[in-house]
This record gives sequence, structure tokens and C-alpha cells, in this order.
Amino acid sequence: MTAPQTLDAVLSPGRTAALDAACETLLPALQTDAGGALGEYFAVGARDRGITATVAAAVPGLPADARDALLGLLDELAAREFAQAAVAERATLLIAAGERPGPARFGLRQLKTMVFGLLFGRVDEQGRNRAWDAVGFPGPLTEPPTPEQAPKTIPIETFAPGAATISADVCVVGSGAGGSVIAARLAQAGRSVVVLESGPYRNESDFRQIESVGAEMFLGGGLVWAEGGQLGLLAGSTLGGGTVINSMVCLRTPDDIRAEWAAVGLEGLDGPEYDAHTDRVWDRLGVNTEATHYNRNTERMVAGLSAEGYAHEPLPRNASLDDDPRFCGYCNAGCQQGCKRSTLATYLEDAAAHGARFVVGAQVERVLVRDGRATGVEAVVGGPDGETRLRVDAPTVVVAAGGIESPALLLRSGMGGPAAGRHLRVHPAWIVTGVYDEPVEAWSGQIQSAVSFDLTHCESGAGFLVESLALSLPTWASQPAFVDARQHREELLKLPYMASWHGVSHDHGSGEVVLDRDGRALVRWGLDDDVDRRVAARAHVELARLHRAAGARQVFTFHWSERRWQEGEDFEEYLRELQEAPPEDYTAYSAHQMGSCRMGADPAEAVADGRGELHDVCGVWIGDASALPTAPGVNPMITIMALAERTAAHIAAAG
Repeated sequence: MTAPQTLDAVLSPGRTAALDAACETLLPALQTDAGGALGEYFAVGARDRGITATVAAAVPGLPADARDALLGLLDELAAREFAQAAVAERATLLIAAGERPGPARFGLRQLKTMVFGLLFGRVDEQGRNRAWDAVGFPGPLTEPPTPEQAPKTIPIETFAPGAATISADVCVVGSGAGGSVIAARLAQAGRSVVVLESGPYRNESDFRQIESVGAEMFLGGGLVWAEGGQLGLLAGSTLGGGTVINSMVCLRTPDDIRAEWAAVGLEGLDGPEYDAHTDRVWDRLGVNTEATHYNRNTERMVAGLSAEGYAHEPLPRNASLDDDPRFCGYCNAGCQQGCKRSTLATYLEDAAAHGARFVVGAQVERVLVRDGRATGVEAVVGGPDGETRLRVDAPTVVVAAGGIESPALLLRSGMGGPAAGRHLRVHPAWIVTGVYDEPVEAWSGQIQSAVSFDLTHCESGAGFLVESLALSLPTWASQPAFVDARQHREELLKLPYMASWHGVSHDHGSGEVVLDRDGRALVRWGLDDDVDRRVAARAHVELARLHRAAGARQVFTFHWSERRWQEGEDFEEYLRELQEAPPEDYTAYSAHQMGSCRMGADPAEAVADGRGELHDVCGVWIGDASALPTAPGVNPMITIMALAERTAAHIAAAG
């Protein structure tokens, strides 16, 4: 894989001037009569906040497609002498650059994400941000426990810079929902196991209840975009994977999905054996609804559902019964109180107790093969003193790096057959926000605690779950349409009054994962499928209706062009506007990437067989979300882990 470029190599003086002016156009210093934190919120622009310099420093490390789009936008602006224009003219030029779908829009989206994300994401040495005070966000509530109070109990292998080789019976690449289960079960079966994780090892003593700090546990340091910027991708990259930073939603695999998967070669998936695997996961994670509590955000959603005649129910969660809802709004940055029953606290502990070894900061470059059989992997391990080129000799390799990175590893290794990277499902989530008279403070309390299944088959057998979600200040600052700098800043003052819900779609179409020119994973996805387009429109319409039924005075979406309704305006006309929005105007988010190395009997359409072993290489198994044959249509953690229990049993039986 190619190393990131240097700052000087990508930002010429012309680009630097355009970037500085663009940041100041999005987030300028504005005149205000207010004092204190509110006055500072308006009066201090991007440059004086240090945001411009931070954005510039981050540009070389962006994924190749996002970097190219942003640099192309800067070149376009520089050619129009953007930096020399008056402020009003700059705003007009910047908005015009993003009017048509294409690289310039993606570049502007990337820039907006960085600038407004930093407005609320930057913290000082005390872990504070003055903009929080302007909108009433409390920031961290408690200090993390000390390392002595919350010791790291999973042993981590370390290496001197240079080269190193270790051996094992099994090498598991990835430590999330799937890899952790397989590592634990094979270690318990007496196999020597090495687990390689690309992210860091973080536990309660590291969790600071700060979103920007917790971002280091996400792929790409937080949000990354699919090619073209229409789909935001959230994936875990830490020891324990996404289970450490997810919202703990635990739902069983639907019966119709189990039957569908059994029909394509996953024998027995519709029978009692899979029930037993699911029950085993359920019990190990301590899944329950007793610790589920509704916050004001979810209470608003439930009111809207009830008013519109839709059923709802509490979500089962893998939380201990002493889970304190006061701290749950920080769940996506790690549970400081240790109430989340992630794989870090369960299966990885089981694996360690039975002798498994762990390596963190390990970027696996390829799987090694000889005569059609796995022989191990090659990786680069980062450390405080430099890099180590690590070879793990192992006759069994489990690829469990997630729905994005697993296919990239197979593609770099030249294996997986024609289906490698194809058939990617993402459960595109469509977000609609309502603004209410009374404070909601949707950043507080349990992130997801209720669900409605009533719309899961509303369009040609496809549909969406209705679930609440936490309001992330950086996201809600950066993703609404940008029309005017002052208006944008004023709208953000309503953040405490916003309720945020999303429709999590059961995708009918699919995307793919390919390698970019740097040899890194690149997701390609668009709202191309007709059924998915209808579901997207229906999700926006229904969520808007729910907000109005719950008493919202204003409703808005994350479409690229502004789609906003104010009380007193024609609501039915607004719904028609949502229904008729062009596909390229939508913004989707995905926290579930699946199916890109799917299992199935047909090697032309599936990477692995019905047990999980590659069709074209013996000894290489798929053990994560990428193995799912299609989208399950529900939050997939339990499904991933139950399939991993099943795959682990097949690996153990294979000898």
C-alpha cells in the first residue's frame, strides 16, 4: 500500500490560499452583539479557531478519492481567483461549485465535514470546546478510571523495528464481532491462535467521553465516504472492533432471511443448530431489555409512532443491568463505566484466557498461499520505535477485518474469485431531524432504545426499521445543506431542541469494494436500485410525518439541497418534495457493511462456501460481516456473531 503524500506535495500556494478562503467562507467571523461563549461562537472564524490549519494538515492523509475531489475543488476555486473575491461572492462561488453531482460536490462535502466537524470536535488541553457552551452541550461528565482501576488484561505482543516471524495454528485478522468469537472458540478447542488488529487497544481508562477522541477507534479516524461522497461509512477499528463503539442493538436474524441463506448453500441455517449458536451469543453477551431506558429523543419517536398508528418495542442490548443512562450518550466513544458487554469484555477475554496472542496496530497486507493452501499472512506493525514487517506462519487464516477491509485484503492477495468485493450491502440509513419547542438534548441517554418493525416490508418486500439515534454535534453541524453562513450558525443553536431518528434500510441493490490507486479499500455505492430509491423516499416521508405527529415545529433532512419545513408551511407539499428528490441529492449513512466476501454454494457468486472456507484457497475462512450472503435487514451484530460461532465449529471440525 502506498504511503500518504506530504503536505507540500499536495497543497501548492494557490491551493492553500483557496483552502484558507473556503474555510473562512463556510465559517467566517460574524458580527454579533452577544458576549461570552455565544459571542465567541459567532465572532471567531475558522482561521482563528485553528480549523484551517488542521484541515490543511489532514488533506494528505485523506483517502485518494476524497483527496482528489477536494484538491480538484481547490484548483477550480483558485482558477476563479476565489481567494481575492469578496465574502458574498465567495459564498456564491462555493455553493455553485457543489450544485451539480460530481467531484466538486464531493470535494465541498469533504470540506464541510471537516470544517464544521472541527467547530464542535476540537478540544483544548482540558478536553473542552467553547462552542459547546454556546449550544448547551455538557461535554464529559466524568473522568475515566485510572489504568490501575481499569487495567488492560489482554496480552499484547510487541516487536522491535525490523522484521519478525511468529507461528500459530490459526491467524485471525480482525478482532470485532466475528473474529473475536472464532478466536475464542478455537483457542478453547486447544488451537494456538494469533489475532491481528489494525486499530489500537483501548479500554475504560482511555475513554474520555469526547467524540473526537473516540474517533481513533473508527476506520479512517471517524467518518469516511464512499466514492463520490453520497454514503458515509462508520466502522470500528480497535481491539474489539465495532462492538466497542456501537450502540449495542441486539436483534436476531429474521426467519425469512435464514431460509433465504439456507437456500443458497448455508445448510441448516434455518434449523435448531443456528438457534443454538444464536442463544450462545445472546447468553455470553448478557442481552436484555431490563437495562433499556428511553431518553427524551426516543420518547418523542415513540409519541410519533403511536400517533401514526405504528407499533414499537424496546430494543434488547448487551448492557449490564447497572448501566446508567446518564452516561450512555457517550457510548460511541466507548463505555467509560464498563457496562457495555462488548467482545473486549467477553470473547477476547475468553481467547486470552486460553492462550491466544494479540497484535495491535497491524496492517495486514496479504494472505500467503502455497500450492492452493494458506500458509499465513504478512503485515506491517506500527510501534513507538518504528515499524516491524511481521510474518505469521499459520495453516489456517480467518479473514475478519470487516465488510470493507476483508475484501480489500483478499483483492491485494489475489484470491476470493470473481465475487470478492462484490455484493456489498450497507443498510443505508436515512436521517430526518425535527426541531421542538422543549429541549430534547438528543446527545444524552441511550443512543438506541426503541424500534418499530412496521415498515420493514413497505416497498416490494424491502423497507426500513425506525430507530432513534444520538445527535452528534459534528455531524449535525456539517451535513445539513449550507445556504448562508449566518443562517447556518444560527440554526445550529437549535441543536438542544432537535430529535434525531433514522430509517435503517434493508437494501435491495448492492455496491462493491475495490482497491484505489494507493492499494486501499474504496467503497463504490450509489442509489441506483429502483426499490432502494423508493425505500429512501418512503423513509424520509414517514419520518417527517412522525416528527410532525410528535409536535415538531421544523423538520429537515441531510439531502444535499435544502429540504426543510417550517410550521405554517404546506406540509403535504413538503412531503411531495421529499418524494420527488433526485437520487443524487440523497445522503446515506452506513454502520453495517456486509456481504462483500459472502458465503454460498456458487463460486461465481460467492467468495466462500456454505461453511465459510474460500472456494479457491484451502485454509482461508471468512469470519465477519462480509460473509453474510445478503443484508439481514436488522442490526447485524448478533447475526455476525452467531455465524462466527457456526464457522468456528466448521474450522474445528476441519482439523
